Amino acid sequence: MKTLIQKIQVDEQQSFACRTYCTPIFETNWHQHEECELIIINEGHGTVMIGEYVGGYKEGDVYFIASNLPHWFKKQHPAIFGSATVIHFKKSSFGEPFLQLPEIKKIQQFLHKQQGIQLQQALKTVVTNAISAIDKSKGFQRLQLLLQCLQSMSTSTKYSIISHDFSAEISDINPAIEEIIDFTFKHYLETVTLPQIAAVANMSIPTFCRFFKKNIKKTYFDFLQDLRISHACKILSSSNKPVMDICYESGYNSWAHFSKQFKRVKKMTPTQYRNQFEKTA
Repeated sequence: MKTLIQKIQVDEQQSFACRTYCTPIFETNWHQHEECELIIINEGHGTVMIGEYVGGYKEGDVYFIASNLPHWFKKQHPAIFGSATVIHFKKSSFGEPFLQLPEIKKIQQFLHKQQGIQLQQALKTVVTNAISAIDKSKGFQRLQLLLQCLQSMSTSTKYSIISHDFSAEISDINPAIEEIIDFTFKHYLETVTLPQIAAVANMSIPTFCRFFKKNIKKTYFDFLQDLRISHACKILSSSNKPVMDICYESGYNSWAHFSKQFKRVKKMTPTQYRNQFEKTA
């Protein structure tokens, strides 16, 4: 099992790719590519990793992923149908002289940042509509719509930065990372020990800890925590289950530990998190 360095195929009559991917092509493992990516989730839900970020994704979510920023969209269950419309483009597609024009300065600055973002509110609506139009357009109109998307994102504050300065290089990727992530996705609601996960990577515990921190930019148990808290958030936002039950369903054996970790990650208590959705319902 090898980590995928994805090669994006672009029609020779086009400067960038816009395609809709559906199950099973929608599923990709931990991978990265030279192209920037703008993606809207059409259908399905699950867990997304973008750089060091781990969280849930759902229908309607829109993400921008910078060049060479590793990512992975993992469906909640293999039987779930997944679909996304994805735009891939290189910064060089526009030509360096074009990006140096005064009118394009904000786009140039935006593309220079090595970050992943999730679009929110009105910005998400604007970009979603533009992506839909790009998917149906041809010729110059496609390029014009893409530039409008980039201009909207570069001049807006209606997004969350979810991965910042991850600084991954293709030479740093190791195939063991995918095996570790795949094992963790399957077992994160169970008790996972360092000897167990180090054995999956076929490494000693100290070597594994250094290796994982270098590649994912966080400790393994911080990564495991993020997966469990993301799972808890999905249940909190979509059900009326007692918070105590959700604690145990999310892989925790202690309410105090769950509450502490939830507040550390989400900057609020589980009840406060749930109340956000009750107010908007």
